[in-house]
Amino acid sequence: MRFRHPDGSTVHLAYCTNVHPAETLDGVLAQLRDHCEPVRRRLGRDRLGIGLWLAKDAARALVTDPSALRGLRCELDRRGLEVVTLNGFPYEGFGAEEVKYRVYKPDWADPERLEHTTSLARLLAGLLPDDVTDGSISTLPLAWRTAYDEQRAQTARTALRTLAERLDALEELTGRSIRIALEPEPGCVVETTRDAIAPLTAIAHDRVGICVDTCHLATSFEDPHTALDDLTRAGVPVVKSQLSAALHAEHPHLPEVREALAAFAEPRFLHQTRTATLAGLRGTDDLDEALAGDTLPDAAPWRSHFHVPLHAAPTAPLTSTLPVLKSVLTRLVGGPHPLTRHLEVETYTWQALPPELRPRGRTQLADGIAAELTLARDLLTDLGLKELP
Repeated sequence: MRFRHPDGSTVHLAYCTNVHPAETLDGVLAQLRDHCEPVRRRLGRDRLGIGLWLAKDAARALVTDPSALRGLRCELDRRGLEVVTLNGFPYEGFGAEEVKYRVYKPDWADPERLEHTTSLARLLAGLLPDDVTDGSISTLPLAWRTAYDEQRAQTARTALRTLAERLDALEELTGRSIRIALEPEPGCVVETTRDAIAPLTAIAHDRVGICVDTCHLATSFEDPHTALDDLTRAGVPVVKSQLSAALHAEHPHLPEVREALAAFAEPRFLHQTRTATLAGLRGTDDLDEALAGDTLPDAAPWRSHFHVPLHAAPTAPLTSTLPVLKSVLTRLVGGPHPLTRHLEVETYTWQALPPELRPRGRTQLADGIAAELTLARDLLTDLGLKELP
């Protein structure tokens, strides 16, 4: 979906396909047929943006076979879909029964991460619509915080500088400008937007910026205005933003609240949980750890890294951080010029919701994704953007 900003530029809105498990190229093609095109039809649009997730094997198949890449591009066109951004965070196995810490491997100190992301950039240059010259790829925020020392930090910085040089060369070759966005996430080396400033200014290349995920920002209790002001002052570009909402518990000391939270503690993904105390941010790596006894202080609200559907907040006594998303979006695109032109709805946890909230089959999932995109569209038009055909 495309929108005209009052300054005349185009803002792109997509939804991320990491919600649909697929490790191979055939699986990706099936996603387009079974999920993405039905969402577009529900929205009544001739064109729908998707934030494509290409796992290792799918990316490799496309890089090694130019005809396969042309085939994917044709299939996108045929189904009324377009790609301006990729989700390069998960490497493989994102649809496995247990993902947890595996999603952070390989990290930016491992050569595989550089090679995979280089491949994604080359593929995105070939997938961009004919009238679009700028693409974006979100990636993990350097590494998970453990086993990350100065040597690995230096290796990661060198890898990102190498990638930036490759992206410069790619633009010279293709005329397409691809940028990379580190995505701060709780528990990682770069947990917050503030954590991102030092490494990104050290790399000092406009090809490498930040992806503001509104669930992650809210989980870490960051103030949206402070966060974006800090990035602007530091000259760190917001390459893209993922529109998502975290799970919020206002009174975690109450038994009924803990019972409600326990329904969201599930075995597939990590749900880092945080609370703001007078001594600073406290947290656990997963929601079940937070619920175990007195591991986490419960005198103040808890937020958990669980991407809940944007249009359907959990029932009381829980809610979501949708207000944080709205504040971020107002700053990102509500001013005289957009701070970013790539927006991506990223609720990948539909099948990890408590059983009674999960979609039953493809039809209900497509309905839910379309409802999220409708909400995002309405927020954008309320800010003065005009939806384009």
